[in-house]
Amino acid sequence: MATNYTEDIGPVAWPLKMVSQEVVEHMLGWNIPEEHQDLVHDHWRDFPAVSKYWHFGLALIYTMLMFASISGNGIVIWIFSTSKSLRSASNMFVINLAIFDLMMMIEMPLLVINSFHQRLVGYQLGCDIYAVLGSLSGIGGAITNVIIAYDRYKTISSPLDGRLTRVQASLLILFTWLWALPFTFLPAFRIWGKFVPEGFLTTCSFDYFTEDTDTKLFVMCIFIWSYAIPMLSICFFYSKLFSAVRLHERMLKEQAKKMNVKSLAAGKEDAGKSVEIRIAKVAFTIFFLFVCSWTPYAFVAMIGAFGDRSILTPVATMVPAVCAKIVSCIDPWVYAINHPRYRAELEKRVPWMGVREPDPDSVSTSSGATAQTQNAAEA
Repeated sequence: MATNYTEDIGPVAWPLKMVSQEVVEHMLGWNIPEEHQDLVHDHWRDFPAVSKYWHFGLALIYTMLMFASISGNGIVIWIFSTSKSLRSASNMFVINLAIFDLMMMIEMPLLVINSFHQRLVGYQLGCDIYAVLGSLSGIGGAITNVIIAYDRYKTISSPLDGRLTRVQASLLILFTWLWALPFTFLPAFRIWGKFVPEGFLTTCSFDYFTEDTDTKLFVMCIFIWSYAIPMLSICFFYSKLFSAVRLHERMLKEQAKKMNVKSLAAGKEDAGKSVEIRIAKVAFTIFFLFVCSWTPYAFVAMIGAFGDRSILTPVATMVPAVCAKIVSCIDPWVYAINHPRYRAELEKRVPWMGVREPDPDSVSTSSGATAQTQNAAEA
């Protein structure tokens, strides 16, 4: 047998060939059939195949996030849509956000299935379905955050005539879906850009690796459309909102001084300060969650298109997907848990959650500061 090996390829070349075959078979993409190898960008072929334990660990994380998303967003949609006291135009945006986040949850079973196969199931079709759900829910959720910020600003700055009607709210909700469509279906139909596997090759996103001007322009445009514009808009509206609240509280203090009373806040000495602090905390939390959710994606995409790609390892590029899913589970609670009527409904309908909230209808909101707090919480 040894002589045959020597005659065929030589005694030294044989073991080298065996080692080479083993290395190739255990690089990322080795388990994808030949006819679908074009799905895998050359960048990923430089990394060793991810251990099955990484895949199983990610599947476990996504399974937990899936149940958290179903319960959190499901309860928000259920209570806000069935409670008469919560059927306001402003709360329609919270429901819309929960729907987008539930749509992102639909990705999670696909990832779990892919993780157990350690590759994409369905190949290009499976990749497109996964990426369409992620793009539509991600961009739609981002612009919905902007609409909520705008609605809160209008409500607080103009409490008498600033509230949106249900028709106006419906049109704005339609706008959020239309805003998410271009950069969802353009790459899905290969009109501009495309969806490709990334990270562990069990998730998909838009292509930011192809070396051509068209791809770089696409990455820049989607960065501005889905990240820069929403972030700047959220910052603008919440800064205006906070300024309006501070102006309102200053007016209340001046009026109280003229009336020779300590405060107009029904005995609450620090009511003005509490309003400012509460609004600031909610605004900062929303901004922080937006940054945590989409900054990793923006960073990876821009580095992939214009920077040093060597830092984009499979593990590093999976971080944005996990961050986005975690935030989708938290998002609705940030708005809802600050809503006293929602907390009161939680206490009535799901008492096992341990929420304790006095009936908002029994709490006096006659004072300016208290009413302002109520508007800020319920906007």
